[in-house]
Amino acid sequence: MHPPLTLHRHPMCVEIIEQFQKCHLEHPIAKFFGDCTDLKVKLDRCFRQEKAVKRKANFEESKKMKERLQAIRKEMTEENPQMQA
Repeated sequence: MHPPLTLHRHPMCVEIIEQFQKCHLEHPIAKFFGDCTDLKVKLDRCFRQEKAVKRKANFEESKKMKERLQAIRKEMTEENPQMQA
């Protein structure tokens, strides 16, 4: 099963999505017997790569947020030493 094939949500996989949808339109019965399977495998790989890129970007953003939060906490404890957590 794959996520919805909306082109604007999957910019890395646009070409493969279009080929996959075209295959399904051109082979309405044969698609059930594996005619579009090779494109499905490519699409799955593309989605995995896309997810890895997003995961890495989210991790980097999370790292920056943690650093900012630690800096704020440090600043607050330096200003008011009674507020140690």
